[in-house]
Amino acid sequence: MDEQLRTLDAAQATKHHEESRPAGYGSLGRISAIARNAFREALRDRVLYNLVLFVLLLTGAAIFIGELSGGQERKIIVDLGLSAMLLFGVFIAIFVGVGLVYKEIERRTIYAIFSKPVGRGEFLVGKYLGLCFTLMVNVVVMGIGVSLALIYVSRGWDPLIPTIWPAVLLIYMQLMLLTAVALLFSSFSSPALSALLTFMIFIVGHFSADLKVLAVSLGSTSARWFFTALYYLLPNLSNYSFITPAAHGRTPAAGFVFANASYALVYITVILAAATLIFSRRNFK
Repeated sequence: MDEQLRTLDAAQATKHHEESRPAGYGSLGRISAIARNAFREALRDRVLYNLVLFVLLLTGAAIFIGELSGGQERKIIVDLGLSAMLLFGVFIAIFVGVGLVYKEIERRTIYAIFSKPVGRGEFLVGKYLGLCFTLMVNVVVMGIGVSLALIYVSRGWDPLIPTIWPAVLLIYMQLMLLTAVALLFSSFSSPALSALLTFMIFIVGHFSADLKVLAVSLGSTSARWFFTALYYLLPNLSNYSFITPAAHGRTPAAGFVFANASYALVYITVILAAATLIFSRRNFK
């Protein structure tokens, strides 16, 4: 009888200990599980494979075009290859990113997920990390394709190969920023509208420096404040475009890369926090 009482007390103590654990206990494990599932789901999407194959074929076309360019083959390969990498990476980030949340809602699997001890913030962060890992795999494959094209043209090691990878890293940072924006819009809007808004942010983000110049040149105080606010609210994506300098053999300074990585980390953190706040108030009934 005493043994049974001790067993019962131990079970109650264990239950109390589990209930008293902080809300973030096991959060990393849940986030990583959601990220792995998002990565596997993205790999099952044939669009990703088709995009990678198309970029590799486009790099092959760059070799053919380069042979007709009067000795500018290497520059054309780097310029066209990195531009294609950015373009198709943007399509992946937008059209896959806006569906991360919507597909779970449409298939009603969102109810099964939230019936388990999974927070909405954990769900969003896991989905985001899963797509970021998918993008990393694609970007690395594309970068290898450009490197192989350079080796083919040079008939050996090409000195431009080391210069393209910092540009590839900056492209990946840009795609991570864009994925966070896509996830933010998808937390409260339809996929079509989210894709449109994200694409608009991508376009305007490359001209954000002009917004600051425009704000200074305007005489109206209200217009100046408006464009200044836009400059600070929208992501400055122009700093992540290093394609043309890479094609000319230039590499960004370490401080430049670190500053942009820090900016991306802070911006992504704020965007994901805003997405979590909005998503936590969303009603799925």
